[in-house]
Amino acid sequence: MQPRHFISLLDISASEFRGLINRAIALKNHRNPDYQPLKGQVLAMIFEKSSTRTRISFEAGMTHFGGNALFLSSRDTQLGRGEPLEDSAKVISSMVDCIMLRTFKHETVTTFAQHSSVPVINGLTDEQHPCQLLADMQTYFEQRGDIQGKTVAWIGDGNNMCHSYIHAAMVLDFKLHIAAPAGYQPDKAIADAAGNRVQFFDTPLAAAKNADLIVTDVWASMGQEEEQKQRCAALKNYQVNAEVMAAAQKNALFMHCLPAHRGEEVSAEVMDGPQSIVFAEAENRLHAQKALLEFLLCAK
Repeated sequence: MQPRHFISLLDISASEFRGLINRAIALKNHRNPDYQPLKGQVLAMIFEKSSTRTRISFEAGMTHFGGNALFLSSRDTQLGRGEPLEDSAKVISSMVDCIMLRTFKHETVTTFAQHSSVPVINGLTDEQHPCQLLADMQTYFEQRGDIQGKTVAWIGDGNNMCHSYIHAAMVLDFKLHIAAPAGYQPDKAIADAAGNRVQFFDTPLAAAKNADLIVTDVWASMGQEEEQKQRCAALKNYQVNAEVMAAAQKNALFMHCLPAHRGEEVSAEVMDGPQSIVFAEAENRLHAQKALLEFLLCAK
């Protein structure tokens, strides 16, 4: 029997997505130290990209559930240093109960999953960041209820987070407005697959109009440091500021997956303002990750 993987939000149904959100909320509100469903189980965490929230949330989550997590950096494994991914997947999966990969190429995770005998979780790739969307959607549900039929505005670089927001719009049935400059728009095939759930706008103000949630991300992600100046110049008019938030619904929320650069993609006024729920969003990485681990490893 093939293991259940979590590589993309498209790997789960709408009911499963909502189930994960509700379970994450329950785990957050009613933590039971005696509930240790993963006792004796091991999660291998392979990091080719560094992390704060991803590592802490998965490691703490496994500890809360009575299991253990192994941190493996690119210096600790043979990934990309001669041993084929297929061989690494077979070997590592024979020794652990689940594998989380945070890497650059999306194909690294998909190839790993094809040859793994245990569930594989996409902790982030340059194409997608589905785990972050579990936490984002949990946070929205906590604050405002179900997001179905609502409008989300993505402002800035059409990156991996934008791609996963497109997938979330498809699964949870909300509208996604995207404002991104030429050359920084999301992958056309990913956007096209969402049909009329995704709309593109020329300016942040137009995209934000009547939105229920405004989201952005850094202009230069890990591995793009050499493009920093070029990216800042291209995206300088795509900052989420008070004017952009004023175009949205009065009770609109602001999210950012962090780390944030105040004064670049978001103004300090918005980042630290009353509509910002970025720190609740960050904490929910823990609870969403726990719900995901339980979903993948405790299936009846």
